Amino acid sequence: MKFDFDYQVSNRIATITLNRPDVLNAITLEIYAQLRDLFAALQNDDSVNVVVITGAGRAFCAGGDVHKIIGKVLDEDMRGHLEFTRMTGHLVRNMRLLNKPIIAAINGIAAGAGAVIACASDLRVMADDAHFAFLFSGVGLTGADMGAGFLLPRIVGAGRALELLLLGDKIDAPTAEKFGLANRVVPKDKVLEVAREWAERLAAGPSFSIGTTKAMVNNEWTMDVVSAVEAEAQAQALMMMGQDHRAFYEAFRAKQKPEFKGR
Repeated sequence: MKFDFDYQVSNRIATITLNRPDVLNAITLEIYAQLRDLFAALQNDDSVNVVVITGAGRAFCAGGDVHKIIGKVLDEDMRGHLEFTRMTGHLVRNMRLLNKPIIAAINGIAAGAGAVIACASDLRVMADDAHFAFLFSGVGLTGADMGAGFLLPRIVGAGRALELLLLGDKIDAPTAEKFGLANRVVPKDKVLEVAREWAERLAAGPSFSIGTTKAMVNNEWTMDVVSAVEAEAQAQALMMMGQDHRAFYEAFRAKQKPEFKGR
């Protein structure tokens, strides 16, 4: 499959590098569709356990390409606009449904769609000079775009989410870390290094249990406590019968490091 971004797989880690540095890695219609389809395909790709997404040059992603998207879509009818907005939302949907962890290595500005893609990732490593900006309200659109109205309150709380979506101010790295938008803030030259260290740890771990953990966190967002506790009990009972849990036990008895097979 040919992509308009860089895509590499090594040691069960897939690395997506948005590669339009001259326009701060702004996304085109084609890139949206390719990312949407790639994240769907990764669900059944046994060669990949973890995904890292980053940007080339000085930006992570400045959002949708104004000329290549607004210039094309603005004069479409309602159906054309809805097809576009559903496509962008389905990218986020496929990221959240992927049963593999996604790490965003935020090397620079993450604005608009770039900010939402970072939020749709499971972990976020951020450069100390990078920033977030949720720009939608400031350009005459709803701030709840691509799933931002769903994701942000769950990451930073409803009050902070409304602050970010309504005002659209730039959020620097220390503030992002304080709000919970960034899991870790590091020097710019260490962003990809730290993201890959995390990816290597996850890729070498029990991939089935890691994927189940992500699925459970997603599913429990809409459960009451009784349903959540019961769902976790059932999931854990199944995991305890898995080969990876037995591998841990046998390795523990032998005082060795377990070798996980993702089963």
